[in-house]
Amino acid sequence: MNSIITLDSRPVGKPQLSNFKFITEVMPQAGENEVLLKTLYVSVDPYLRGRMNDSKSYIPPFQLHEPIQSGIIAKVIESNHPKFSKGDFVSGGLQWKEYQTSNGKGLSIVDAKAAPLSAYLGALGMTGLTAYLGLTEIGKPKAGETIVVSGAAGAVGSIVGQIGKILGCRVVGIAGTDEKTELLKNRFGFDEAINYKTTKNMKEAIKEACPDGVDVYFDNVGGDISDAVMLNLNRYARVPVCGAISLYNNTEAQKGMRLDTILVTKSVLMRGFIVSEFAAKAPEALAQLTSWLKEDKLNYSETIVDGFNNIPAAFMNLFEGKNEGKMVVKI
Repeated sequence: MNSIITLDSRPVGKPQLSNFKFITEVMPQAGENEVLLKTLYVSVDPYLRGRMNDSKSYIPPFQLHEPIQSGIIAKVIESNHPKFSKGDFVSGGLQWKEYQTSNGKGLSIVDAKAAPLSAYLGALGMTGLTAYLGLTEIGKPKAGETIVVSGAAGAVGSIVGQIGKILGCRVVGIAGTDEKTELLKNRFGFDEAINYKTTKNMKEAIKEACPDGVDVYFDNVGGDISDAVMLNLNRYARVPVCGAISLYNNTEAQKGMRLDTILVTKSVLMRGFIVSEFAAKAPEALAQLTSWLKEDKLNYSETIVDGFNNIPAAFMNLFEGKNEGKMVVKI
């Protein structure tokens, strides 16, 4: 039998295990021009929370009682498709199933010899592309400038900071534990790191860590942390808004700082984005990320959870900050 995880009910606030349902079905078989895939690694990401709401967004919501979908690395165990062979490893947006068939649309073959397979969900996947393209296309950092990254010990943030250092910038990261701030400085090369949970005055802490002000703020978090950074922006600062994980589980509308005066008086560019907007530049970005990885200029961190049945728990742990770098479930 084949195991599947569906969305059983829409979360109110933080997702709970009761929002998911484990079911089984008969083992699928590859039809004409199809492949049979065995799931090896599953990506769990904060943006999936938005898809669990029944609301219009840049991507359709998950349907109740249907399998959830995310980035997955799988192995081709049977192929009736001319572009794929038995034994190939592929990456794509696939369903939370142990086995599934595909017509090949959206699948990309990945090279297990070039990098660990899980890296194609992280540094060499959507995570790395989001970091690179969001920073370079919107942030447009220049050597000598100061970059602040929120959610800096997460999958995207840790890559953003390293790219900033490669490009000659001063980089300050914001994270939620002392262990994570030490990781940022000692492994990923951040110049400074701030533990927002133990810092009483974030505005002053950022000012101290960024004596020349903030030129680029790569925002993964939103909320009070972003308010504090915004108060330290320089003239002509750029703010790529990648996510707002601190707000995803709110059940009531939030009132925050009014940004109008800051944006106008300092001529700040603030822009939200999704990585698919820059799809035309993805091959170039991937080539650069791969090169940096091979040259040991770029490191990545993973939190790997074992077991298909632990996918929902791994996803929920994202909102508790229990991941360092990319959260991946190994099947």
